[in-house]
Amino acid sequence: MKPEEFNRAVDQGEIAPLYLLYGEEPYLVERAVKKLMDRLVDPGFRDFNLNVFYGNECKGDEVFSAAQTLPMFADRRVVLVKKGGDLPAAAQEILLGYIQDPSPSTTLILQAEKVDGRKKFFADFKKKGEWVEFKRPYENQLGPYVRDEVRAAGKRIDGAAAELLGYLVGNNLQELVSQIEKLCIYCGKKEQITIEDVKAIVSDTKVESVFEFTDALGSKDLPKALRLLTTLLQDGEAPLKVLGGVARHYRQLWQVRELMDRKVPSSELAKAAGINPYFLKKVTDQARNYQVGELKLVFKRMLELDQAFKSGGIEDALFERFVIDTCRK
Repeated sequence: MKPEEFNRAVDQGEIAPLYLLYGEEPYLVERAVKKLMDRLVDPGFRDFNLNVFYGNECKGDEVFSAAQTLPMFADRRVVLVKKGGDLPAAAQEILLGYIQDPSPSTTLILQAEKVDGRKKFFADFKKKGEWVEFKRPYENQLGPYVRDEVRAAGKRIDGAAAELLGYLVGNNLQELVSQIEKLCIYCGKKEQITIEDVKAIVSDTKVESVFEFTDALGSKDLPKALRLLTTLLQDGEAPLKVLGGVARHYRQLWQVRELMDRKVPSSELAKAAGINPYFLKKVTDQARNYQVGELKLVFKRMLELDQAFKSGGIEDALFERFVIDTCRK
């Protein structure tokens, strides 16, 4: 079951007895769990009709017993197992019997980040229940995601403003939703959110500095890039997070550079690269600073830098050397 199918079914009251909600994006998984809980359990009766367990701590018999218990003053009981992918083998063995014949008055929810689908318990669960995987959106999906979130909040957002917000914040959905909430509050009764509104809200955050830093790198402006890097690191920004922003930016530059080398007309570049036209001139100007061979070398250096950070290298000095090499003309 796809996430959109899950949302539609829950909205229509089509509830299954077994759900596995999992994926690499914890915000979306948590939101899906909340959606089910809000639909199924009256807040006033949660003490009676909601049981919460943790897969790495619980025993199969206590989950089994809770799932078999009839709801009180309600039509349905919810049994939630967080960290469901960590259920011990003994617990999985006990619960195999339950998933073959689940109680019609209980919804059993397993919440997990990763699941080993090769194990019999999860393989059988997939056959009998609903599996919903929540993936972290790709960068080119952030604009549509922002527009959907803003629409759900009762407002509209310019296409370029949605792309800018996604670009500045990245695919950390918790942070992205937080910024959308700030935008809606900032705009008050105004229905349309613009680029100016996004800049006004995000400009004071660290992501704006990362945005400026990647632009300085792409432009091969060494003094500005070093100055911004120093500021970011002194302000406590994690070097790996900054490197992630750099990698995102250079993937875009590489894509545009290849399209330009293939003589794709300027009028078609934005669509072909999946870039909002608002940003196209800046990206193409920076892409002209590099040949594809140079970009390959930049990515090789980024990989080396990533490995050095993870092995405990001296981050500031290594990052400065990377900036100097990248900005070399």
